[in-house]
Amino acid sequence: VWKYGDHVNTDVIFPGKYTYTVTERAEMAQYALQDLDPTFASNARPGDVIVAGRNWGNGSSREQAVIALVELGIRAVIAHSFARIYYRNAINSGLLVIVAPQAAAAIQAGEQIGLDIATAQITCAAGVFSMATMPESVQQIVAAGGLIPYLQANYKQT
Repeated sequence: VWKYGDHVNTDVIFPGKYTYTVTERAEMAQYALQDLDPTFASNARPGDVIVAGRNWGNGSSREQAVIALVELGIRAVIAHSFARIYYRNAINSGLLVIVAPQAAAAIQAGEQIGLDIATAQITCAAGVFSMATMPESVQQIVAAGGLIPYLQANYKQT
């Protein structure tokens, strides 16, 4: 688990200075959270989880702020709350976003946690916490890797 605080905006998640110069998805990953945590991109591993406070992803509708995390293999972001546009961009890109205020407060940086989407539970050292249940359609979009892969797999063009 990587743990960050409240109001981490899209300009911090993916620095604005790279918005128009970095266009390759894989390259975006190396700049993830660069200004907040310079060690993040080089030390994050596929399957890692970010835990955050209130209003994660506020600011501009910068898709790179989601794509950079997806490209690193981040499994999920668990937060007290999300900015609405970030939440929607995350689903569209296949990043699991979980609203779970009590879990977000209890989970500590570096610990191993368990996520059970089917039972809507998060297990950590402090105990077992409930999370908001995601609609089946949203779960399917995330499992498919995002909205476009989901649509391509489920709706054939004629």
